[in-house]
Amino acid sequence: MGTISITNFIPFFLSLLLVIAVESSRIPFACNPRDSNTKNYPFCKTNLPIQYRVRDFIGRLTLHEKVGLLVNNAAPVPRLGIQGYEWWSEALHGVSNVGPGTKFTPQFSAATSFPQVITTAASFNQSLWEEIGKVVSDEARAMYNGGNAGLTFWSPNVNVFRDPRWGRGQETPGEDPVIAGKYAARYVRGLQGNDGNKLKVAACCKHYTAYDLDNWNGVDRFHFNAKVSKQDLADTFDVPFRTCVMEGKVASVMCSYNQVNGIPTCADPNLLRGTIRGEWKLNGYIVSDCDSVGVFYDNQHYTATPEEAAAAAIKAGLDLDCGPFLAVHTESAIRGGKLSESDVNNALINTVTVQMRLGMFDGEPRNQPFGHLGPHIVCRPDHDHLALEAARQGIVLLKNRGRLPLSPQRHRTIAVIGPNSDVTTTMIGNYAGIACGYTTPVQGIARYVKTIHEKGCANVACKGRELFGAAENAARQADATVLVMGLDQSIEAEFLDRTDLFLPGHQQELISRVAMASKGPTILVLMSGGPLEITFAKNDPHIAGIFWVGYPGQSGGTAIADVIFGQTNPGGKLPMTWYPQDYLAKVPMTNMGLRADPARGYPGRTYRFYKGPVVYPFGHGLSYTSFVHTISKAPAMLAVPLGGRHATSSNTTTLLNNAVKVTHAKCDRLSVGLHVNVKNTGERDGSHTLLVYSTPPAGHFAPEKQLVAFERVHVPANSEQQVRIGIHICKYLSIVDKYGIRRIPMGEHHIHVGDVKHSINLHVDALGEIKS
Repeated sequence: MGTISITNFIPFFLSLLLVIAVESSRIPFACNPRDSNTKNYPFCKTNLPIQYRVRDFIGRLTLHEKVGLLVNNAAPVPRLGIQGYEWWSEALHGVSNVGPGTKFTPQFSAATSFPQVITTAASFNQSLWEEIGKVVSDEARAMYNGGNAGLTFWSPNVNVFRDPRWGRGQETPGEDPVIAGKYAARYVRGLQGNDGNKLKVAACCKHYTAYDLDNWNGVDRFHFNAKVSKQDLADTFDVPFRTCVMEGKVASVMCSYNQVNGIPTCADPNLLRGTIRGEWKLNGYIVSDCDSVGVFYDNQHYTATPEEAAAAAIKAGLDLDCGPFLAVHTESAIRGGKLSESDVNNALINTVTVQMRLGMFDGEPRNQPFGHLGPHIVCRPDHDHLALEAARQGIVLLKNRGRLPLSPQRHRTIAVIGPNSDVTTTMIGNYAGIACGYTTPVQGIARYVKTIHEKGCANVACKGRELFGAAENAARQADATVLVMGLDQSIEAEFLDRTDLFLPGHQQELISRVAMASKGPTILVLMSGGPLEITFAKNDPHIAGIFWVGYPGQSGGTAIADVIFGQTNPGGKLPMTWYPQDYLAKVPMTNMGLRADPARGYPGRTYRFYKGPVVYPFGHGLSYTSFVHTISKAPAMLAVPLGGRHATSSNTTTLLNNAVKVTHAKCDRLSVGLHVNVKNTGERDGSHTLLVYSTPPAGHFAPEKQLVAFERVHVPANSEQQVRIGIHICKYLSIVDKYGIRRIPMGEHHIHVGDVKHSINLHVDALGEIKS
């Protein structure tokens, strides 16, 4: 055994004491082994089934104690040794201090702040999404062990980014429901772990459902009734949540503020009990968005009395109220006969079960699987590197006139200009915490070359031109110019939807003037959560390149510089359509319809249904190299066997309009296998996102095209990689009819991979055999 010098031993000893102090600061939530009065209760026996333990615990509670557990700041039950618990913590893209359950202190002064979700989604890298979730949950568990956080995190946001004005679109994985669902499942797995019924932390997919309006044109989310067709609900809005529950095995779903077709989502038994818990088999709890129950009573006037509101929510399937409403009104609802105590018991079964799966009733936290995690695990260098890599992978190259990447040898002095050129907190977007540290864009560029820095605008509002002259002068002196422009939380945020898609104030004028004055190439870098109308820059020959970086996180400046100078080859793709400004006049935010209606001049929404002009399409993104695709293997015909869980020989609805009900097909082994060769024909290594779309046979009111698979693959220069892709027919080649029923159209389906198209003919095999 080696020796440790006294010089090295002292800091080691002090750090060890700190770890011990932090680990000891978390009093057991329940079942404290040092409490002789409670440790022998059956609900504390870890060798008993959780279901038995939960029922034993609830059976020992008085009604008043039960009601105190129905809200986010759950009350303690001292006589049973139960601590109070704050359910509300957030971890959208890093541990956040938005919710009251998490706080930063000297022991835990910061947490790794990854890029905002819309940027990470642009990577189209599923393994990256899960890896981020693992790191976030490591830091979350460490903070819980230190008494600084809970274990229930109300993340991710998987709402579809339906309207480009939505202030919270930045929190989402974009406009495609398949991507949103895949993101949800992988991020949730990263957060929750893979230890069977045990949970590392409990994630929550929000906000269910058809929620994507905050405050627009006098309509706010507290009063909005989203009128949604059965087709759009099943085909689009439900898809990410279904995937989150059924594939991600999420521990919680949050219902939203708005009504759907006249019923508040948090009081709709068809949505909560029927769909989330019944059809999708949620193993967890359903929570309201904060004060949602109070909102549908006070703002929407859905019930005549508060007791009726409490009863409606709990009977519909709500288990936990973020807010005080259920704690105040549930007992009187029971006394008035509007609700039974067994209804409350059922809600508590779901919440307490999740707490037990988290180990909160297992006694000493240090003895549990994640009890060793402490301050040493937070803000580690490898976590920062992952945040940097996520930012690099999410950056999208929109335009390149052949001048990118810049060369530190040829472009030795760079003018760095713009209101977002030296920002910190802007880069982490909303629902963020305190970052471990920042590298701003100008700092990142300064690591490569000499910089001349001018803001050009005092802030993103850019209401004055007084700084334009200095910016133009800087551009004249430099070998190249980088303009870092865009938005921040003063323009798009929760409670704040945009009114247009233009850059704010005089930003456009500043960009054009600086580009005209610049001695060398001008590169435009855009920070934003939503799309921007930048046709002027797209068409301006003085602008050599355009990047969209979203909100790139704590290491965003390094990532931006790495891509500009070619250290990283950009491979991100837009997760949302960028529309022209005149699109907005045709689509009120309050119109939830996705499909185009030419007779009314309604153009439809998202790439799946909109056919009009765009600034940049969904999936757009350039590289410093070039890729070509070929489909080397794929079936030409495939039989769909009948005999699913609802099919009978006499059932005449199995085949309707030449489409088979998904529930009538044998779906388990029914998939299309594709082999796609991706060749890098350039001189640079690069990552390429393979986007696979399907177009169904005509006449089914289906999307124009639908993303059915995606894969990010790294291909070295002048080489080729084969990607094997499986397309589950019942999930991805099916469509939803106007009644909300999912069917598989028979006939010719077109599979698109880049410019390559392959046709697969589906036909019915009533004998139940798969033929290809």
